[in-house]
Amino acid sequence: MNGLRPGAILRLVLLGLGTVALVPVQLVALRLGPRHGWTVPLWFHRLACTCLGVRRHVRGTPPPKGAGGLIVANHVSWLDIPVIGAAQPLSFVAKAEVATWPLIGFLAAVQRTLFIDRTRKTATAGITAEMGKRISDGQAVVLFAEGTTGDGTRTLPLRSSLLGAVHEALGRNDNNGDITVYPLSITYTGFHGMAGGRVERSSLAWYGDTELAPHLKAMLNSGAIDVELAWGEPIRMGHETSRKVATRRAEQAIRRARREAVTGRPVS
Repeated sequence: MNGLRPGAILRLVLLGLGTVALVPVQLVALRLGPRHGWTVPLWFHRLACTCLGVRRHVRGTPPPKGAGGLIVANHVSWLDIPVIGAAQPLSFVAKAEVATWPLIGFLAAVQRTLFIDRTRKTATAGITAEMGKRISDGQAVVLFAEGTTGDGTRTLPLRSSLLGAVHEALGRNDNNGDITVYPLSITYTGFHGMAGGRVERSSLAWYGDTELAPHLKAMLNSGAIDVELAWGEPIRMGHETSRKVATRRAEQAIRRARREAVTGRPVS
């Protein structure tokens, strides 16, 4: 890419070499069966965060390792994937068109991303059934419930339909039918430890008509990106808590954590 600083070029090369080295290992792991292939993506995401200069700051308590559940998060950028994926083995839900994107679609597929086509009800049922199975097996699944990326400052309304579909799928596999929802707020707070304002948060967001290549170049040249991951209190969605109530409570937790990250003050 033209305009990349020498340090950014070096980090991009390291990321490329690391990707080339890890992909064959992941392909072998996938052939060993469904219980394999969860560690290599973790290494990849940690490498990506290191090469992109992402510094993760965690607030609250993340899901225990090995505890199945649905992580419901706001969505700001393509950076969200390595930022969340660097924490623990998990899988993501993405819109179907991501699977067709050059390179990105392939990388998403080999880390067992679930691609959902919301225009086809039969396809949605199959994906939610797989999500329910993974959760029943003690895996964490990440759902960006806004349905699109935001501008880095606002949180869009969360959609309850997918949460309900996953709950129905899980209920068919589990007599209890309850599912733990873990609200997660992602806020890109600034560069090099310096808190930014609305302009800086918007520059870190990937939304609207922003093209990927220029955005990636800007992230590489920035050198150090600060992001806060704030976990809310777990929510049990099931017989006593409906999907709409669970979605509303998750959205409230995410909005509260976002305001706290932006203002630096606790919100009552």
